[in-house]
Amino acid sequence: MDFKDSIRVIPDFPKEGISFKDITTLLKDGDAYRQAIDALKALVSHLEIDVIAGPEARGFVVGAPLAYALGVGFVPIRKSGKLPYETIEVGYDLEYGKDTLAVHTDAIKPGQNVLIADDLLATGGTIATSVSLVEQLGGKVVGAAFLIELVELAGRNKLSGIEVVTLVDYED
Repeated sequence: MDFKDSIRVIPDFPKEGISFKDITTLLKDGDAYRQAIDALKALVSHLEIDVIAGPEARGFVVGAPLAYALGVGFVPIRKSGKLPYETIEVGYDLEYGKDTLAVHTDAIKPGQNVLIADDLLATGGTIATSVSLVEQLGGKVVGAAFLIELVELAGRNKLSGIEVVTLVDYED
C-alpha cells in the first residue's frame, strides 16, 4: 500500500511555505490505519522490545496500537503537568518557542529495551527529548518508528546510533 495516498497534504499550513502532512485521513480509514500499524510492526519485529514510548499526542495513536500488536506495554510521554505521579522532565526548543516533556519515574525500568514511536520525524527535537527521558530512567532506546519522515529537516541526525524506520518519506 502507498500510504501517501492516505495522507492529506495541506499547503501553507500553519504558515505560508509549510506543507502540512495530515495523518487524520489515514487514521479515519480503518484499513489504512491497520495496514500502517502492521507495516511498522514488520519493520521493527527483529528488535528486542520490552516497551514502546510515544510522545503526546500523536505518538499515542501510533505507539499504543503498535505496542498492542507486538504484545508489549506502552508508556505515554506527556507535556509538563499532565502526569499525576512523580515525573522527570526535559525541556527542548520548538520552531516557535520552548516546551517540556515528562514521564513517570517508574514508567521504564533500568535495562528495558524501548522503541519510541511517533507520527512524524521532522527536526528530531521531540524524539531526542524522548530519548533523553528514556535514558535518564535507565532504559535503552533500540529504535524509533514513524509514519512519516520529512527528510530535508534531517531529524534522524539527532538519533545517532538508533535504528530509525519510517513508512513514508517526504523530500519537500
